[in-house]
Amino acid sequence: MQRFLRDDRGSDVDTIAELARTDDLLLPPVVLTEALSDHMLPLSLVVRIQSFPLLEFHDGYWERAGTLRATLRRDGLKAKLADCLIAQSCIDHDIPLITYDRDFRHFVRAGLQLA
Repeated sequence: MQRFLRDDRGSDVDTIAELARTDDLLLPPVVLTEALSDHMLPLSLVVRIQSFPLLEFHDGYWERAGTLRATLRRDGLKAKLADCLIAQSCIDHDIPLITYDRDFRHFVRAGLQLA
């Protein structure tokens, strides 16, 4: 999302822009939080980000996210808390994650689809 907000170039940005244009973009709540954490974000972008629908948490989400993180860390893999929460949201909804961040490749074996 940060690359999209900065108007960077890339297939990830193009995909997000197309989904936003067609009203098909869904955000994990943690992505919304990360985006709104940018204190330099112009109000117009704040309003736009807040207009995107959020993925809902399913029962047991927090437990699954914690177990996912523990499993990856036990295997010696990088597993930032925010990344685990984002990945688990996408896994639970069976939707691909559009990302430029290679750290998410570790979550594929747990069921995360990368766009």
